[in-house]
Amino acid sequence: MDDSVDPHEQDHVLIIEDDERLAELTRDYLEANGFRVTLEADGAHGVERILTLQPDLVILDLMLPGEDGLSICRRVRSDYPGPILMLTARTDDMDQVLGLEMGADDYVPKPVQPRVLLARMRALLRRREPSAASEESRLSFGELEIDNSTREAFLAGERIDLTSAEFDLLWLLACNAGRVLTREEIFSQLRGIRYDGQDRSIDVRVSRIRPKIGDDPNQPQRIKTVRSKGYLFVKDI
Repeated sequence: MDDSVDPHEQDHVLIIEDDERLAELTRDYLEANGFRVTLEADGAHGVERILTLQPDLVILDLMLPGEDGLSICRRVRSDYPGPILMLTARTDDMDQVLGLEMGADDYVPKPVQPRVLLARMRALLRRREPSAASEESRLSFGELEIDNSTREAFLAGERIDLTSAEFDLLWLLACNAGRVLTREEIFSQLRGIRYDGQDRSIDVRVSRIRPKIGDDPNQPQRIKTVRSKGYLFVKDI
């Protein structure tokens, strides 16, 4: 069965994975679906390869020789604007949470299912582009300004350091200011999957966004948690 044509054909993907067979099978599958792929097996070269190549997307294994994936993700995050998709142990929720806290945009559990990986990659790459459906490209809330055309946010005129996934979530919440967004809605909008009641990725991202936009993590006023429902972005504080 053929996969649908990817509008991001020939996007460059860097795979940092020390399992040679997995890396080669993944490369072959992605190349058959229109991607250009570079492989790297040694974590010690991971940071340099990401920053030098500046690929459109990085697939990063958690456990690597030389330097682990969490460390690599943390070190490149401020200088690499593209999406980072981490490969994690299937049952280890802490690995997933730590990866997101280090700035990963998404994760896929091992053993890797190629079609799931491809779908997550395409979702991440689509999110790089401003949505043509948005009537507004810039939103302002006091000292906080969010610009969807440049995918940047500013607090009191200073640019905020946000990952691609953090920006997407902030923009979604801000576009729905004054309305509670359920976790189900957020997952559907941002990841194209149903919320399973267990995934903590949205909660982790909210906790990372709050201090960046000047919100008190202990008593948030801008992004409020609505118990058993989701999150509310407050228009006026």
